[in-house]
Amino acid sequence: MSASTFNDGSSPQPVAIDVRNVTKIFGSADDSVRALDDVSITIRENEFFTLLGPSGCGKTTVLRLIAGFEHPSDGQILLRGEPIGHLPPYERPVNTVFQSYALFPHMTVAENIGFGLEMQGKPFEEIVATVDDMLRLVQMEALRSRRTDQISGGQQQRVALARALAPHPQLLLLDEPLSALDYKLRKEMQIELKRLQHETGITFVFVTHDQEEALTMSDRVAVMNQGRVLQVGPPHEIYDHPSDRFVADFIGDTNFLRAEVVTANGDQATLRLASDFEISVRLPANLAIADQVTLALRPEQATLCAVDESCSLQGVLQNIVYFGTDTHYHLSLPDGASFSARIQNTRGRQELFERGTRVGIVIDPDAIQILKD
Repeated sequence: MSASTFNDGSSPQPVAIDVRNVTKIFGSADDSVRALDDVSITIRENEFFTLLGPSGCGKTTVLRLIAGFEHPSDGQILLRGEPIGHLPPYERPVNTVFQSYALFPHMTVAENIGFGLEMQGKPFEEIVATVDDMLRLVQMEALRSRRTDQISGGQQQRVALARALAPHPQLLLLDEPLSALDYKLRKEMQIELKRLQHETGITFVFVTHDQEEALTMSDRVAVMNQGRVLQVGPPHEIYDHPSDRFVADFIGDTNFLRAEVVTANGDQATLRLASDFEISVRLPANLAIADQVTLALRPEQATLCAVDESCSLQGVLQNIVYFGTDTHYHLSLPDGASFSARIQNTRGRQELFERGTRVGIVIDPDAIQILKD
């Protein structure tokens, strides 16, 4: 059987992993838990693919099914077009990096990297050459003779990655490997992971609950919740065009405004907000007059101004939070709803608004996402 391909409308791309209608149930009868509910995901070759969602959403279960540590209750998993459900973990061309790196503290960096190759019975010369290549790849040549209990957390992370990459797996699974690192080191390792994936050409499947990690590192993201995949797409598509309220709320900060469709003319419509302000927008095809909708708007897509008739909304400024690169403004709308605006700080910019004052909110209609209730 030839490997299947993924066609996004441009050129077909080979598929690394195909998760087809997979359900996973733990336990039995009244004690059963449906961890995955008819999940289908297609992951391309040479892709940095991220499974993103809150704790308990099923993302790690997908990873464990691909690795062979669990087996589907229903459905099928294919690697390059071939079913792998019958293969035990050690026969799958897949390696996993866990949250705890599981390094051998009594071994050196080089010995840890070469351990898996020794277990595979590789020739000594091949092991030495591969370890040298991996040390260069993760930029740790100078620490090759250091024991792993004598190096930092970030360096241990690199050793774990090098050990997993040494056998040249077709697929590398990463289960929240950055969660134990401090913020600055985590940001550095995000860049390193992306570099390693690009240089090796190996398909990476990354599990995280951190939205920023998913947006900055991934070629595509699958957002999961309660055992289901809600949306799959490139980071910009997930962020700018969320499929539903959960995705819009989970990915970044979002303002949600209740509204009703009051007029419709072709694809143009007028919406009346709960605060009685009206706004003109492009109406999705599945909506009509009197429909109740929720508007999703990112804080950086709103601008504050002095109150006048050009304002889409008005609100009372409750708090101002300075973040260095930008300032966050928290407002209370006339209907009691909260609203936030995020405005980038520029040199010489002076604060124009004070807490407790009424300010106008200017909204670009093209920036609004309409979610049907």
